Amino acid sequence: MLDVDFGDGALSRIRVAEGVDPLWEIVLSLHLLQSPQAPPVFGPWRREVRAGLERAGLVTAVRSLMLICPSAAYFPDFLTPGRGEAGLEAGVDRVLTTPRRRLGAELSRLYTPARGPVPHSVRRLARGEPEALRRLGEVLLRYYRVAVAPYAGAVRAQAAADRSRRAEAYLSGGAEGLLDGFAARPGWERHGDVLRAPYPVKRVLRLRGRPLTLVPSFFCVRTPLALVDESLPPVLVHPLAPAPGWLTRLRQSQVTPPVAQLIGSSRARLLELLEQPMTTTALAAAMRLVPSTTSRHASVLREAGLLTTRRDGNRVLHDRTPLGRALLDGPVR
Repeated sequence: MLDVDFGDGALSRIRVAEGVDPLWEIVLSLHLLQSPQAPPVFGPWRREVRAGLERAGLVTAVRSLMLICPSAAYFPDFLTPGRGEAGLEAGVDRVLTTPRRRLGAELSRLYTPARGPVPHSVRRLARGEPEALRRLGEVLLRYYRVAVAPYAGAVRAQAAADRSRRAEAYLSGGAEGLLDGFAARPGWERHGDVLRAPYPVKRVLRLRGRPLTLVPSFFCVRTPLALVDESLPPVLVHPLAPAPGWLTRLRQSQVTPPVAQLIGSSRARLLELLEQPMTTTALAAAMRLVPSTTSRHASVLREAGLLTTRRDGNRVLHDRTPLGRALLDGPVR
């Protein structure tokens, strides 16, 4: 069990993330791919992703990634630096700028003598070698595009529904009401300023007045997760628990999504791709359109307030606006 101690004023400083965190989704989806006891609700997703990794030539690279991210009670904290406040590229940048001493310490904790010799690729990463870090960043981005991004519609809808429930609980009962909402789940309890949750080991997380960020996760299953190093800004990552058949419903909605009827299928697809800022060239490649056509679609969406365009050095990046995200999410059920 995990006891989260909200004493010393921490309860009044609790924070709910706006949505899922891409690095947590990468790590927890990797756990699902490795686990022989993954819930059946993720069975179709596992089959699709394994086939997608094969087509993308990523099987070997992802196996190497699993060496530092096993489906186990411990995995390195540096792989999940976010609290739902940063996009994919910013999160990956934070992973790659982890201090060398921390890389070595966390990977050493992962590879104890009982697990046998440390793989060569892990030793290189633990030393902070630039090429090892570059490869890590590349595989994180490529894996995300195969295993997480294609399912963004379902993830967004679940996260939006969860945030709505949390907001209603807070408005009705304050921070105590927010905790009571979690305590209503099977296996969760609240005892005053302590929230008790299922957990792989017995642990007490003492916040000591620090704000805790509640981060929802689509690929988190059964129990919540917290960072091992309690000196880091605390988070509690909790399951969204998608219902059986979620992938079938997602595929059905993608045949003729409601937003496509309003703005057209190409422009709807462009908005869906903007889980992170992208250039016109990257969007054109992903949509298999010429850049000039993609630019025209982006212009229409920009004029409608559904995306923004900004210059970043010598690149021009398009990003989805809150209105664009709301349009994609549609009504929350």
